[in-house]
Amino acid sequence: MAVLFDKQALKDELVRRLESEAEALAQTLAAAREGATHEEARPENDKDTRALEQSYLARGQARRLEELRAGLGEVVRMALRCFDASSPIALGALVHCDEDGAERRVFLAPHGGGSALAGGAVQVVTPGSPLVRALLGKRAGDEGELVLGGRRRTLEVVRVF
Repeated sequence: MAVLFDKQALKDELVRRLESEAEALAQTLAAAREGATHEEARPENDKDTRALEQSYLARGQARRLEELRAGLGEVVRMALRCFDASSPIALGALVHCDEDGAERRVFLAPHGGGSALAGGAVQVVTPGSPLVRALLGKRAGDEGELVLGGRRRTLEVVRVF
């Protein structure tokens, strides 16, 4: 018996997860900036690079936070539509597929790839992933192939929501 999932609930869970990740990263960024400007980080000699290293770390974290916030915005704006048996798989689809005999549920989103939702029952996949490239445009009943790590896998699209 197939378990049905509410796509809006999955999207909301993903948004909450990304917001939480952004908040944690913002706190880490603030700490890195504090470390870069703290009195104890002041160089003791020309070989002391503690402050410089902290500033590089802060700069990288600031870029990551900017990317995460942009991705969060894309997820928030992602339209959810109903797919039927004749609808090709696209962003926003919840796909039930059979991968070499193992049932798999994936939610196609613009950001948050690898996140496990609904207690681990649904995995978020993003357009850049090999799995999404294998699924895009397919419909319920279609088969495709996925090659990962030199291993060829057969995918059958069972249902698209």
